[in-house]
Amino acid sequence: MDLLIDVNIALDICAKRQPFYTSARDALALCQQQGGKLWLYTGSVQTLEYNLYSTLRRDQEANETQLSKRQLHAKCLALLATFAADKQWLAALAGEGNVFAADDPEDEQLIRALDRFAPGKIKLLTRDEPLLEAHSNKTLSPEAFIEQSLQNPSTPKFEFIDLKTQQNAIRPQLEQNIHRVLHHGTYIMGKEVDLLEAKLAAYTDARYCITVASGTEALLISLMALGVGVGDEVITTPFTFVATAEVIVLLGAKPVFVDIEPDTCNIDVRLIEAKITERTKAIMPVSLYGQPADMDEINALAAKYNLPVIEDAAQSFGATYKGKKSCHLSTIGCTSFFPSKPLGCYGDGGAIFTDDDDLYQACREIRIHGQSRRYYHTRVGVGGRMDTLQCAIVLAKLERFDWEVEQRIALGQRYNQLMDEAGVQRVQQRDDRTSVFAQYTVLVEHRSEVEARFREAVIPTAVHYPVPLNEQPAYQHLCCADCTPIAKEMAQRVMSLPMGADLIEKQQTLIAQTL
Repeated sequence: MDLLIDVNIALDICAKRQPFYTSARDALALCQQQGGKLWLYTGSVQTLEYNLYSTLRRDQEANETQLSKRQLHAKCLALLATFAADKQWLAALAGEGNVFAADDPEDEQLIRALDRFAPGKIKLLTRDEPLLEAHSNKTLSPEAFIEQSLQNPSTPKFEFIDLKTQQNAIRPQLEQNIHRVLHHGTYIMGKEVDLLEAKLAAYTDARYCITVASGTEALLISLMALGVGVGDEVITTPFTFVATAEVIVLLGAKPVFVDIEPDTCNIDVRLIEAKITERTKAIMPVSLYGQPADMDEINALAAKYNLPVIEDAAQSFGATYKGKKSCHLSTIGCTSFFPSKPLGCYGDGGAIFTDDDDLYQACREIRIHGQSRRYYHTRVGVGGRMDTLQCAIVLAKLERFDWEVEQRIALGQRYNQLMDEAGVQRVQQRDDRTSVFAQYTVLVEHRSEVEARFREAVIPTAVHYPVPLNEQPAYQHLCCADCTPIAKEMAQRVMSLPMGADLIEKQQTLIAQTL
């Protein structure tokens, strides 16, 4: 459970007011020990400052000390800064401001702020007796919280992907970016779109970046820009999310499935050439689990037959291949900003990367209904723009992304060590590239039994992917399951474990022990 800290509790701790200090301090410490977060309401800043200064001044008068007003104010601010250092700030929203009909507007603001959270997720920690009595379901005194916690100790919850900790780390920038968009009001193709495209292009070293509505839309628009249509064939992998094949079929083309490598689960480049025909229009490898496929070999084969290559890098933004960034390894790179991706937004979003002038122009026009200028349509297009708000969110996340990539790589390598020591088979990574570990995936026998044991331990797992695309009802007529035996086998064995930049080593150790 999280706690929103009332002003009186903050003052008890900052001024060490007796007899309240000890219980307030212990309640906050216990909350953090059990994995809860401590929140301060930004609307209370002035009240905190004024009341703490007044308290310190009264204490000084009682103790006959001689600090000047300036020195006393500096001490007040220093105490508040120290107290707030490990707390989360909860923004004051407009709906929490018009509270003047309430008997106590300040208390009413705090109670309204609690409604943003899921029921039971947070309570207001306070010593205010009328507040405790009037809102007993939303408030707790320090003593009551300590008693409740000791009677029912909570176990820190495992998240498969911990987006909450990430959000808390960048909350100020997120809120600033979102409010900036709300104030300028350009929700479609606002300035944040251009800014994000420039930053993403610079990050990957690609000449151009085009943001789009989703990773699926990125693949679809790329195929449309290449002129893929009815009767064409696109070579790809059956061991991926359905969007990879879906966009091909939507254009009337046929996905031609090539089996995967048993160690990386990426497309097996040795099998591609045999599938190339006169109808082949493109090759679309997937950088699965965050690791690029054998792009040099794929590009060389594509050049031999004069074919473009689209890297489906939905899971690998931030990874490198022989020193080059994923998304800038072929004719076109496509990624997704789905929330669970290494770089995600809070909805759908995606991006296309290319160095080709003509493809850049085509993709830009296709994403806005094929128009080259307002109401002038040069080609068939789609409504494929990425919302300004989602771009603003990715811009905030991008500031922390380099650190997150480093953490993902370090945690992935630690997972590798733990699994190797335990004799657990896992997806392998090549030495000439990095993985951002969009998922950390092991290979197990009797997977349903293993999953059940993890559920008992309250540790989430997932399967990416349980059914190859050529065994899916909508696509099985395109290719028999026996044509891709490795994909068929891996679909029965793969299991993904909790992974993310904010995973802690203690959690990793427990996960490995459970496995």
